[in-house]
Amino acid sequence: MISSNLPALQVVLPLLGAVLAALVRRGPIAWLIALVVSWTMPAIAFALLRQVLTEPDGVVSYALGGWTPPLGIEYRVDLVSAYILILVSVMGALVISYAPRSVASEIAPERQAWFYTMYLLCMAGLLGIAITGDAFNAFVFLEVSSLSTYVLIALGHDSRAVLSAYQYLIVGTIGATFYVLGVGLLYVMTGSLNLADIAGRIGDIENIRPLLAALAFITVGISLKVALFPVHLWLPNAYAFAPSVVTAFLASTATKVALYLLLLSVAAMIVASVVAVFQANIKRMLAYSSVAQIGYITLGIALITQTGLTGGIVHIFNHAVMKATLFMAVGCIVFRTGVVRIEDLAGIGRRMPLTMGAFVIAGLGLIGVPGTVGFVSKYFLVAGALEKGWWWLAAIIVISSLIAVVYVGRVIEVAWFREPTAAIKDAGKPPLEMLAFTCILAAAIVVLGFDTELTAGIAARAAEVLLAGMT
Repeated sequence: MISSNLPALQVVLPLLGAVLAALVRRGPIAWLIALVVSWTMPAIAFALLRQVLTEPDGVVSYALGGWTPPLGIEYRVDLVSAYILILVSVMGALVISYAPRSVASEIAPERQAWFYTMYLLCMAGLLGIAITGDAFNAFVFLEVSSLSTYVLIALGHDSRAVLSAYQYLIVGTIGATFYVLGVGLLYVMTGSLNLADIAGRIGDIENIRPLLAALAFITVGISLKVALFPVHLWLPNAYAFAPSVVTAFLASTATKVALYLLLLSVAAMIVASVVAVFQANIKRMLAYSSVAQIGYITLGIALITQTGLTGGIVHIFNHAVMKATLFMAVGCIVFRTGVVRIEDLAGIGRRMPLTMGAFVIAGLGLIGVPGTVGFVSKYFLVAGALEKGWWWLAAIIVISSLIAVVYVGRVIEVAWFREPTAAIKDAGKPPLEMLAFTCILAAAIVVLGFDTELTAGIAARAAEVLLAGMT
């Protein structure tokens, strides 16, 4: 029965799609395959969420090959993983729908089929990370997504894209090594690789030093992978020189699938926001903004309260929507003008009002203006900090938002209040499909900023599940 095999299909379909895209070796057909597969993924993810909500224990377990866990590999879906599956699959579907014209303008025709192949492999890896219940299997999927990401970044038309991919390859390899060392220590201490089984056995361990070392290795390894401050140096170049579609996809998904607690979250919010202010390249500015926004997510986890954790979880989704909108808008601009320097975007708002309107809405979301999804996230984070009596932390969150006013306001001032440059005067409207999906996501920022049941409601329930597992 198909419904009982949905966890496997969530990973198998994009893998099969990647094989088909590689075999056809024609960009338009490969895109069509990627489109069909990508839009199938949200349907499966929502179906899995429905199953999770109807299960008495709130968990859907799928044993691969008939080997029951903890001996066999388990795909395990609860509210938290279902939330991430929906995030990755929905954003992937929207980005691939936006992609064809942008890809055609930035990637040589003979490479386009490989681009969509790598795209589907990356999606399979990200979905696999979210759905697997096995620590080593998570490493496998992490590497599947990473290896395909290296290729996606290297496909950028700028020669520096290859160097950026190489830098990420080095950092990613180091991160993978740290992660494997941590998993190995966990296996030695618990005798299991099943995550749920490990959680049950940890309480029986007397010597916790190896356990702490294992968690430290895993945390550092994944921090390198997801660009947590201060090990984020690979990310700005990767975002700046990768194809526009890749930056939209990675910014909205890849750094969201596995975020761990770090006390450097506060520093990330402030330092990365300040660095973003001084960037000349709009993609680099948004990249440093991503580092700061990831700090909000880990900060919410660090609070370890219902309210704070809800804020961290909901910001995983909200930041994905906002940052995908921003990078899609930039992709529209690059498609028509080839311009990425902020100072060279003078007057672009007059020539591409809908595109820059979407950018402004997403920028207001990053700031946390009421009526946007960013306000929802920061409301929960500030409330969580105040619940603990940490007024100073609430003040830091507000200050970091004010810094966002500076770098977002800088782009708005250049785009809307200056006379168009020569390059901008000749800019035409972006392709309809690119503009449409950019505007759809911009509208979602506002709609979900008022109607928070889908995002904050599920995030609150997921926070309850996580906190219950800690008691």
